[in-house]
Formats: sequence, C-alpha cells, structure tokens
Amino acid sequence: MFLFAMTLAAQAVPPAEEPVAPYVQAEVNAGARPFRGPAMWTAFHGRTGVAHIVDDLVDRAIADARIADIFKGQDMVRLRRTLNEQFCYILGGPCPYTGRTMQAAHADLGIQDADMGALVEDLQAAMRHEHVGFSAQNRFLAKLAPMRRTVVGQRGSHPAG
Repeated sequence: MFLFAMTLAAQAVPPAEEPVAPYVQAEVNAGARPFRGPAMWTAFHGRTGVAHIVDDLVDRAIADARIADIFKGQDMVRLRRTLNEQFCYILGGPCPYTGRTMQAAHADLGIQDADMGALVEDLQAAMRHEHVGFSAQNRFLAKLAPMRRTVVGQRGSHPAG
C-alpha cells in the first residue's frame, strides 16, 4: 500500500512540466547523501543561492555549444525544479528530492565524459558567480562525482556540437 501511494504521488504533473512515466519518489533518487550540518547550506547561501546557481548553470549549459544539443527538446521547467531540489537536498537544505533516479533521468541522452566535463565547468562558473568558496565548491563536486557512473555512456546519442 505504501509503495502504491508513493507512485501515485509521483504521477502528479507540476504546472508547466511535461508528464513522465510513473516512478517511486525517494530521496535516494538524488544520487548522493546530504551533507550533515548547516555549513554547506550556508556556504551556498541557502535557497536563494541554490536557485541562482541552478538558473545560471542551466542558462550556461543551454548556451554552451559543447553540450547545448543535449538539452534541446528537454523539459527545462522540470530540469530547473529537480536540480533545485537535488542541490538543496544534497547541501543539507530543507528540501525533499522528488525527481527520478539519475539513471532514469539521463537515459538515452548519450552523455559522454566530455559532456560531463563541460557541465562541471559550467557548474563551477555558476558557483563562482554566486561567490561560493572554492573549498565548498570542491566538496560539492566531490559529492556529485560518483553520479558520473550512472549518467555517462547510456544508450542514445546527441549530435556533436
């Protein structure tokens, strides 16, 4: 019964988002355990800072000729919402993560190592723009790094940019 209730909750489509196949919502889907304590949440300037970083990251990624094709035809409203949730959750903020697993979210995108490198560069630029300290940036990137295994090299391809 509990699993059924979680799946039904996942089927609600937030305004302006495209529907996705039903999935079980669970914070483990975020791909990393959250930092303990408030230090990282504070270093990233809380909810406002995370929102600025996510918006800046997405804007940079869709403008980045190296990876822009990956984002064409994607639900950018959902991407911004779930990245906000994911970053907030991992940084120890007061947000649940309601998105899909990293594997499901990136299925068939054909993401390669070079694409991940470009995205990391865009994230670093967004964090610098938000004045997140270098040490905090590195700690966050280290927390995200293991996700590479479930994101890179899945089926599909995108045109070379």
